[in-house]
Amino acid sequence: MTSTAEPTLASLRAQLTGSLLTLGDAGYDVARSVWNGEIDRRPAVVVQPAGPGDVAAALAYAREAALDVSVRGGGHNFGGAAVVDGGVCIDLSSLRAISVDPENRTARVGGGATWAQLDAATQEHALAVPGGTVSHTGVGGLTLGGGFGWLTGKHGLSCDNLLSAEVVTADGQILRASADEHPDLFWALRGGGGNFGVVTEFEFRLHPVGPIVHLGLFFWGLDDGAAALRQARDVLETLPPEMGVLVAGLNAPPAPFVPEEHHFRPGYALLIAGFEGEDQHAEAIRGARSGTAPLFEFVSPIPYVELQRMIDDAAPWGILGYEKAAFVDGLTDAVIDVITDFLPRKASPLSIMPIFSMHGAFAAADDAATAFGGARRKSLAVNIAALAPEAGPFAADRSWVRGFWAALVPHASNSAGYVNFMAEYDEDRVRTSYGEKYERLARIKAQYDPRNVFHHNANIPPAG
Repeated sequence: MTSTAEPTLASLRAQLTGSLLTLGDAGYDVARSVWNGEIDRRPAVVVQPAGPGDVAAALAYAREAALDVSVRGGGHNFGGAAVVDGGVCIDLSSLRAISVDPENRTARVGGGATWAQLDAATQEHALAVPGGTVSHTGVGGLTLGGGFGWLTGKHGLSCDNLLSAEVVTADGQILRASADEHPDLFWALRGGGGNFGVVTEFEFRLHPVGPIVHLGLFFWGLDDGAAALRQARDVLETLPPEMGVLVAGLNAPPAPFVPEEHHFRPGYALLIAGFEGEDQHAEAIRGARSGTAPLFEFVSPIPYVELQRMIDDAAPWGILGYEKAAFVDGLTDAVIDVITDFLPRKASPLSIMPIFSMHGAFAAADDAATAFGGARRKSLAVNIAALAPEAGPFAADRSWVRGFWAALVPHASNSAGYVNFMAEYDEDRVRTSYGEKYERLARIKAQYDPRNVFHHNANIPPAG
């Protein structure tokens, strides 16, 4: 900080009910840390607000001091959007309160809560809202970009289940956005990312789920990759729309359910989650056993909260990470050829290619109802992620991701993919991701953030 800004900083500290941290303060290094260990940035100021008023004060300070602003929810973004060198980081980890109304099946959730916290609170009532697949992901970032996971086929995206949001805009207004209040802002928040303000509270619709669900996991080695992916394609065509499904290229974990001789073995997995009882799930997984036999399988009842965090160990906090993604219409032979060519080339056993099936309630939703950047039709979101604890394998697999993605692009329906799967923000890719919605988003951005204060994200510059 410069000496001329110090009086303003002192004034900010006096205004806050929450905390203010600068370099050298206890807790500063924790507050500036993010999931991706490659990111090491030092904000000038970290504000941990006690409520929306503190967020408004932090934004006013940043404006007066001419400092960049970043917003930290769960800190899980691959690109490290949560922190900016020399700027103001609004760290929402202090806003984690969750209130569940089981009678009306709604929940109010602080902007800094994680999915693990939300799942724990809602599962006390056998309720849930569609979330992601890694439980330490923040509710805010995932929802604002769309949010998909195990419940997407049954109940749609996270943002499809958003009822309202408390938002602090760039000029410090505290608004409630919903279908009836600021509906344009509400539309943009559901998929448009962190471009439009700081969301300090989300209100979600909840659904009966669990507490026990059913999981089937089937694993094939690299040599059977093409056959396994064609088998997965057949399964995807016959599954009931409400099932959760994930196809992945990965190394088998050293988990108790994996035979020891297959620990760390590279290959392909098909995971099928059922929420309607054991009989339906048993029928649904029959196709996974109908062709090339898997090396091993694991079929079992499982608590919903365990399903939500079962791949957490594949994405540990502090890992080096990089990713790219694309939407494809299906596992065509050409797509399978690209996958089976590139997957064996990865260097790190933690690098992974998860493929998310976008079907059921996702595809049934009105494409125009939200700002989500991806057509509402049956498709696959192919994510390619380099993950490694050391620089050498990470550098190799970052190149692997780029080459893999480039080979996949000719077969993609949307080559930019999902904004939450971007490690690098490039205006052309962001525009491509949103397609025809981009211009409407830019107009709404001009209304609520004309100076583009919120630009450390998959940025949509204001129109004009």
